[in-house]
Amino acid sequence: MPDSDAARTVLLAGASGASGVAVARALAADGARVLAVSRSQEHLDALVAEVPEADTRVCDLTNASAVAELAMRIRVKFGGIDGLIHLVGGWRGGGGLVGQSDEDWAFLEQSFTALRLTSRAFYESLVASPAGRLAIVSSIVVEHPTAGGANYAAAKAAAETWTRAIAQGFGKADASTGSAPTAAAVIFRVKALAGLEDALAASVVDLWTTDAASVNGTIVDLSAKA
Repeated sequence: MPDSDAARTVLLAGASGASGVAVARALAADGARVLAVSRSQEHLDALVAEVPEADTRVCDLTNASAVAELAMRIRVKFGGIDGLIHLVGGWRGGGGLVGQSDEDWAFLEQSFTALRLTSRAFYESLVASPAGRLAIVSSIVVEHPTAGGANYAAAKAAAETWTRAIAQGFGKADASTGSAPTAAAVIFRVKALAGLEDALAASVVDLWTTDAASVNGTIVDLSAKA
């Protein structure tokens, strides 16, 4: 169980790219211990150049054995985590409904697979934390899917459903102890993430400024902050 007197330990899954840098920088500035994970050492090196405080790990988050080993090593070194921010993503689409290729689906499905594996591996750690938080970045297309983006919308909808299930599990775990909720799962929606990296980063940091019961299972539309 993470030490409540120590800095929060937050894992960024899929930390490469502008959003990973922004979230890592904001969390580090807020005093958190940032564990940045990506399958690319090159991308992690670029992140560390921007956020030297980040502790990096190379891991294929779509590989169950690799994720299990990552979770074990983090438990041994840090005792657990207080946050899991899922940033694994990407877009594929176009071509109408008949143009929704299996190749594109396989690519998009990787994000959902990474969410399934990481959330399962770190679930008990988040429940045990005095302030566990899990968040994903989804899209407004879940509510307004198009034929040309059917693969993408379906993958995002699956991720949202999984996250809502995590939220229910967090609430149930808290209820079973008769104590106030300490863990929360949140969905951030965007129209497009480009340009909203800092808004996402600020919203991630804010997850720890509100009690778990108030944010667990909520959907936050970041597009309104554009």
